[in-house]
Amino acid sequence: MKVRMWGVRGSIPSPGPHTVRYGGNTTCIEVRSDDDSLIVLDAGTGIFPLAQSLLARLPVTAHIFISHTHWDHIQGLPFFIPIFIPGNTLRIYGAYDLVAMQGIEHVMSVQLQFSYFPIREIELKARIEYETLTVGVPVAVGDATVMPVLMNHPVPNLGYRIACNGKSLFFTGDHEPWRNIYAPEDPNCADYQAMVDQRRAELDAAVGAVDVLIVDTAYTIQEYPQKIDWGHGTFDSAIEMAKRVGAKRLICTHHEPTRSDDDLERVFAEALARHPDAGCEIMLAREGLELEL
Repeated sequence: MKVRMWGVRGSIPSPGPHTVRYGGNTTCIEVRSDDDSLIVLDAGTGIFPLAQSLLARLPVTAHIFISHTHWDHIQGLPFFIPIFIPGNTLRIYGAYDLVAMQGIEHVMSVQLQFSYFPIREIELKARIEYETLTVGVPVAVGDATVMPVLMNHPVPNLGYRIACNGKSLFFTGDHEPWRNIYAPEDPNCADYQAMVDQRRAELDAAVGAVDVLIVDTAYTIQEYPQKIDWGHGTFDSAIEMAKRVGAKRLICTHHEPTRSDDDLERVFAEALARHPDAGCEIMLAREGLELEL
């Protein structure tokens, strides 16, 4: 498999001179299986430069897996240029929307309302298909298998494990590690901790010893206490996860949009210094980063 990062920021695009090295587009990751099937993880603003790169090899069939429907993970969909060109196929996968009580097709129908975008869904020229996923039920895409896994976020968020010919990667989308909400002296603490431990063990088992682990690391451990329940992780929680599952390489992503490249490198170095025994290669996601598994 081949992997390329097209968007690595979280929450809102952050272009400018202070984000040039790592990029200001929101989440989008291109994965190519061994038979060149195109898998796209999330459709943040990074999907626009991905779309431009695809124009030289039309027609395309793109399998877009949405982790969740918060704006920064879907806002690029109406700008995915192949949807305006006949002969292309766009297949969108994602979770059931518990608020709208609709499947993943709800994403495009909302974004392409005339109040928000000048082109309606019915006017798109490509073939668009939808598949609402079931947690734990794999999807075959060419010679790859994509497994949706439920993560911890304020809305349903699917992490995705992609396996192809003995190689594997896992992408968390947005994820906040489960925590015990009770103080140690509270009588509910022990039972709740058992639940937290069980969920963590189930997630670790679903991830497995992947070749590449791509994790939401929006916050530092110093910032996290003010961000509890916002649905994001830290550099330290990602490193601990990589150690538990035995990942070969950890990619830290969903960079805080107010953090400059210099500050990002500084807090990353501080996190690495706290975990000298990580046991795997750890790197910051950046636009244009390419990996071959």
